[in-house]
Amino acid sequence: MQWTTVLALALAGSSSALIRFQCSQLVTQRLDPLVQPGLMPSTHVHQIVGGDSFNVTMSPDKDMPGESTCTTCEFSEDFSNYWTAILYFRARNGTYKRVPQRANAGFEGAAGGGMTVYYMQDALYDTAQLSNVTAFQKGFRMFIGDIYARSLEQASRFRQLTYTCLDTFGTRGPEVMGFPDRVCSEGIMTSVRFPTCWDGVNLDSPDHMAHMSYPETGTFESGGACPATHPVRTSQVMFEVIWDTRQFNNQTEWPEDGSSPFVWSFGDATGYANHADYVFGWKDNVLQNILNDKCYVNCAASGAKQQSIDDMNKCTQKAVVNEDIGEESCKAPSASWWLPSFIETYLRTVDFRKMCEKRESHYLGGILLRQSHSSIFV
Repeated sequence: MQWTTVLALALAGSSSALIRFQCSQLVTQRLDPLVQPGLMPSTHVHQIVGGDSFNVTMSPDKDMPGESTCTTCEFSEDFSNYWTAILYFRARNGTYKRVPQRANAGFEGAAGGGMTVYYMQDALYDTAQLSNVTAFQKGFRMFIGDIYARSLEQASRFRQLTYTCLDTFGTRGPEVMGFPDRVCSEGIMTSVRFPTCWDGVNLDSPDHMAHMSYPETGTFESGGACPATHPVRTSQVMFEVIWDTRQFNNQTEWPEDGSSPFVWSFGDATGYANHADYVFGWKDNVLQNILNDKCYVNCAASGAKQQSIDDMNKCTQKAVVNEDIGEESCKAPSASWWLPSFIETYLRTVDFRKMCEKRESHYLGGILLRQSHSSIFV
């Protein structure tokens, strides 16, 4: 699409709305069609929400509304897919267990907890939402984060990937960039805010990030201007995922060294490698029509079709990668967690594939290792 056309659409699409809605879980499995298209299984487990046409490839010309029969999202014409890694609890005795998710306030009953999705023009607390933004287009997708980040310095290039320790279910601050180092009575909320400045030309880029940018200065909330290289202001896509850590609040089960007991499904025990994926799939101009309407959070007046949580929960997808992903507590080989640094640097990631079997299978950076408890690593 020509830049002049994009600019005209951006200006014509002047919007004044913020929408917040829940999506129940579609499937949890080891696929990543954005970063690793065609690879089955991918190198780590994800939880996916949205349209049921999600698959291992998700080519840019895919007709997501046309190929989907349902969506797990409250807006029934949103066939986009949104996904994140999943979280595990690492106990003192060497066992690991998947951390379940919890639906956000007001969306109780959403299957698998799912996630809360926002599209907004200005800061969440700004009820006016007056900035001019344009909706995404068919074929648009983006990624945010760095699975290799293991320090605050590395994570800081992504300004708004955070954790909130929920002392109460309504707690919304402070936000930190690594895993909380204390008990969070009601769970841990991860917040993922995608960049909001588009280059106006590319619907994707080789790293799935370069076609998007943060404001030139400040943040989306501070109203910073977009850089000249990425002049088109889009709505900010934000995910909130609440990890139900309540069953893991007994600190006598935490690692003896006092470190956080939580580990992402790709092996990050710091939290700095938080990341997420987004593939746009709204039907026709539904999203732009919503954004053009003057509404805040509840945008039913825009005419967009919505569905009940019960109907959201009916939309599911059978996993095509059939494996144990740690639903029950089980022993994992210690090698997965204390590999010598030079090996860890090379392999980078670990998964929890079949980790309850006598001989565990693990994907480490995509390399399948068969190892027994008599291994030199144990």
